[in-house]
Amino acid sequence: MADFGALAVLIALVLATYAGAASLIGARRGNARLLESGRAAIYALAAVLGLASVAMVQAFVSGDYSIKYVQHYSDAQAPLAYKISAYWGGLDGSMLFWVALLAVFAAIAVYTNRHRQREILPYAIAVVAVVADFFLYLIIFEKNPFDSFLVEVPVAGQGLNPLLQNPYMVTHPPALYGGFVGLTIPYAFAMAALISGRLDAAWLAAIRRWALASWFMLTLGLVLGMIWAYEVLGWGGFWAWDPVENAGLLPWLTATAMLHSMRVQERRGHLRRWTFTLAILSFFLTIFGTFMTRSGIVQSVHAFGKDTRLAWIFTIFMTLVLLVSFAFLIARLSALRPTRPLDSWLSREAAFVVANWLFVLAALVVMFATLFPTLSEAVSSERISVGASFFNRWMVPIGIALLLITGLCSILTWRQIALPELRRRLIAPVIAGVVTAGVFVAFGLGSSKAALLCLALSGFITAAVVQEMARGVAGRRRSAKQGWLAALGTLLFRIRRPYAGYLVHLGIALMFLGFAGQAFSHEESIVFSVGQSRNFGKYNVRFDGFSQTEDRQKKMVTAELTVMLDGKPAGQLFPARWYYSKRPDEPATEVAILRGLVEDLYVTMGKHDVDGGTAALKLVTNPLVDWMWLGFLLMAAAAIIVLLPGGGVAVIRARVSVSSVAVTLLGAGAALIFGVVVTRLPWGAPLAILGLGGFILGLTALALYRMLDPLLRPVAISSVERRAFIEEELQARLAAGGEAAE
Repeated sequence: MADFGALAVLIALVLATYAGAASLIGARRGNARLLESGRAAIYALAAVLGLASVAMVQAFVSGDYSIKYVQHYSDAQAPLAYKISAYWGGLDGSMLFWVALLAVFAAIAVYTNRHRQREILPYAIAVVAVVADFFLYLIIFEKNPFDSFLVEVPVAGQGLNPLLQNPYMVTHPPALYGGFVGLTIPYAFAMAALISGRLDAAWLAAIRRWALASWFMLTLGLVLGMIWAYEVLGWGGFWAWDPVENAGLLPWLTATAMLHSMRVQERRGHLRRWTFTLAILSFFLTIFGTFMTRSGIVQSVHAFGKDTRLAWIFTIFMTLVLLVSFAFLIARLSALRPTRPLDSWLSREAAFVVANWLFVLAALVVMFATLFPTLSEAVSSERISVGASFFNRWMVPIGIALLLITGLCSILTWRQIALPELRRRLIAPVIAGVVTAGVFVAFGLGSSKAALLCLALSGFITAAVVQEMARGVAGRRRSAKQGWLAALGTLLFRIRRPYAGYLVHLGIALMFLGFAGQAFSHEESIVFSVGQSRNFGKYNVRFDGFSQTEDRQKKMVTAELTVMLDGKPAGQLFPARWYYSKRPDEPATEVAILRGLVEDLYVTMGKHDVDGGTAALKLVTNPLVDWMWLGFLLMAAAAIIVLLPGGGVAVIRARVSVSSVAVTLLGAGAALIFGVVVTRLPWGAPLAILGLGGFILGLTALALYRMLDPLLRPVAISSVERRAFIEEELQARLAAGGEAAE
């Protein structure tokens, strides 16, 4: 599998380079053959990298310890899901996963736009090809996941880090990578529009869904990471301003601003410069985030090891991205000049401009504070750390300002809103904000002014969203004579975009309830003896004893707790420590949580003595934290509503030639023969992987056929062109005389 995977990556480098070159040359010369071949090369690139991914997964599943990367991250006793997720669990494999996702996304984007964006599509392909070439270069020459042991092959693997052996490991990194990689597509089309000079809003149609889907995947990845930190790391919170957490937050901030700018450009024709700038910055920050996690320039529990050479390569690439991208943008600034000024600062588009500046300011603060320890070390040889207090001091005011703008965006109208109408629309949200603050003060959650203001603004946003939704439903009932539910369904599933946006804002308000609740969290560390009960806030916790279990991978020591609330049983909790046989010095903490909408009771176990019957437990109350997950679910539902194809389920009809089917079937058959006869895979190998490999190899063969077919196909010419060609040839022969004339 090592040789096969390495060969696939080499072929991918050739295909990516060819796709970019053929598309550029074809666009400059107007050569339809090269353009079609360049598009097909992108399909082939996706298929070939799919084969490389299948080879990597097969190596993990079958325990091929001749591959260094597999031996370092694999464990024969691990569940199948963790063997597969080990593919992206380390530096080398995550690079391959990154570029494989990019190839698949690029193939989808090229296919869906092949008939619509003909002027800019070749340049978009070239941009994607350059990015793919960069990562393929890193894989081949710097971090090859298929690198093998040359002499002695180990008989066992070291296993995945215990912190990564968690269900969120299977979902969190792919979601985050999906958001990172997905933002390459808007960047590619933005650069294609700048290069080609096609600066109208047509290119936005090609990226609208990509931008929203990438933002959704980034949001999903960040939230899954927060849940992972909350339920696995065991420190009691969900966001610590860790450098790798910040690496995911940075492009999310600019991507959020980009979505708002796109909306204004489509609706009012404003903010074109903002849209291009934010598309560039969002892509740059995905590369910057990848650079921070993989170069080791920052210290983080999530980061990979330090690699100075890799850091310099990334730095050079990021510098070129900024210089080339902004050079094209500056060259087109005059053409992107606004055709008319904003009608009023009391308008929705003006609020979006303010929000954009706040998002960019937040990104700058997070980037500077994250890099400050590294910069201080480079300048003074002393690493000065930046704690969570610094981030909170700056980000809390920015977050509160963004919350206020979020509420106002739901109230303000396009163009301009009259002051009497604005006052009328503000009455209910302001009252809701004041009442919300009063309720939380009455329940004893008023000690933090910033948190109280955050809670009040969450109530303000909720009321503003409900008010606008009710206004839309009432208007729909009057115009279409529908009931309340039917009118609401029409707004959400037919008109969709503005009202799904309101739901996203409502989800943000709910999530900020959870953020604000962290200001009122309380924790204690208590040493319990078996049978002992202790009061913690309104809870009574009794330590009933230990239980010890063991499986093929690890030994598990669990503390059994009984929790009483107001004298009544509230449930049992089982915090634990897991000791993996391959990594005995890296015990994993298993958190126990008693969940509730008002607060969570969060318990972890530290030092313990099973024989002596004592355990050190950390008990934490986290008010309102579960509202964060509910808010995200609402945001996810709104994003999915917008991403649904319009007018029902789209049915794709494609004409498939007999030759295409034949090539695909031959490729699949060749894959099966290769798997069974050449590599002599045992019958116990997962048949699903073998079948997937055959299918992808068939697609590879089809894509290569599509790439070469335009170049080998005879050119169809008219009878007039043919007659002129014959006459020209005859005159040339007569001029040559002798045998040539005959």
